[in-house]
Amino acid sequence: MSIAKVTEIISTSKKSFEDAIEDGIKRANKTLRNVTSVWVGDQNIKIKDGKEAEYRVRMKITFILDD
Repeated sequence: MSIAKVTEIISTSKKSFEDAIEDGIKRANKTLRNVTSVWVGDQNIKIKDGKEAEYRVRMKITFILDD
């Protein structure tokens, strides 16, 4: 029997939402073991001087706890 835990993170990128998602997953895998899924909840863009300055995503990371 496996027990899973969900944690929420926010990841940012100056390039795109996709890049923010990839960076968030890479970072989560550095700290968490047994990552099994990611749910992207919110996406927003920080605007500076009328232009897109930063892409942000809020993600829920699911990982299996060690026995």
